[in-house]
Amino acid sequence: MRRAAAAVLLAVIVTALLGPFLAPHTATESVGAPYTAPGPGALLGTDQLGRDVLSRLLHGGPPVLVTSLAAAVLGSLAGTTIGLAAALAGARRARAEGALLRPLDAAAALPPLLVLLLTLASFPGRAGIVLAVAIASTPLSARVIRASAAPIVGRGHVEAAIARGEGLPWLLGRELLPLVAGPALADLGMRFVMAIHLVTAAGFLGFGGSGRSDWGTLIIEALPGADLQPLALAAPVLLVATLGITVNLLADDLLTRSRAVLA
Repeated sequence: MRRAAAAVLLAVIVTALLGPFLAPHTATESVGAPYTAPGPGALLGTDQLGRDVLSRLLHGGPPVLVTSLAAAVLGSLAGTTIGLAAALAGARRARAEGALLRPLDAAAALPPLLVLLLTLASFPGRAGIVLAVAIASTPLSARVIRASAAPIVGRGHVEAAIARGEGLPWLLGRELLPLVAGPALADLGMRFVMAIHLVTAAGFLGFGGSGRSDWGTLIIEALPGADLQPLALAAPVLLVATLGITVNLLADDLLTRSRAVLA
């Protein structure tokens, strides 16, 4: 199952990233009548403006993947740093741990979609989407990493490093991070899935960026004509679902193996 999921995920990512080079037409070129059925000139048919659905799908991959990956990495990196620091602080001062985690708990109470809309109101465009997803992801990552690191902070090598007077960067990066690398990578996978959903939602709501058509944009544009051209709607939905399912399967497998190592 792990190998199959990895193969499917790799195929989707490579095809999506190389999509603009593989597309037979541009994303805006009209190649036939609106809602044409799939045929030799348009393997997935045409949309409401006669544009090739396959070409638009291939052109829409890079904005979704690059934005989602940047947001997931930023959120997971911030959450991992805060989670490790909270676990280290909590072993000695509960108040210090609370000072790190309570503001994140307040942020986690906000629905991610609301965070997305509020952030995009001030920072429209792809940069705003990355920031919004990172803000929504950080509290969850911090809690996951804090729970993974809490049993480790009392180990002998950590105590020895503290006794030697090692600084916080050393303690977090050299003493704790290697032992929670598995959960951290699994969490990154979860944040990536969350980012895919929120980035797609941003495109669906019309925040994909001027002149940029991603999979969320394709979904909302295909809805009115779904009865006439179902593939125009089904194709981007299937790609988003495939990414989410395969990444979830790999993250679950990685988390299971990392637990066995830590045990």
